[in-house]
Amino acid sequence: QVQLVESGGGLVQPGGSLRLSCAASRSIFSFNAIAWYRQAPGKQRELVAHIGSFGITNYADPVKGRFTISRDNAENLVYLQMFSLKPEDTAVYYCKAELGDTNYWGRGTQVTVSS
Repeated sequence: QVQLVESGGGLVQPGGSLRLSCAASRSIFSFNAIAWYRQAPGKQRELVAHIGSFGITNYADPVKGRFTISRDNAENLVYLQMFSLKPEDTAVYYCKAELGDTNYWGRGTQVTVSS
């Protein structure tokens, strides 16, 4: 069983920054990949950023150049650094880990971008 716990969300003004963390209950080396998703009210959950086992990253077009996904292998943490936040970035952000054929999800952390 894998547990993922997200943290770092909150209320931030437009143009501000936040760093989200995803803490895994086991070595992140064991995962095929880890990703951040988000879900805004009334919308489907969407992929934000993805990092593979070799460190290759991919980003959704709306966040390219503003968000960075990274990982701390020693601490079993995955981060999502978010800059130049916009109101449309408001959502619950979820961490997902891919282990074999199974996906594990955290419970999410709320990010609200508002003045």
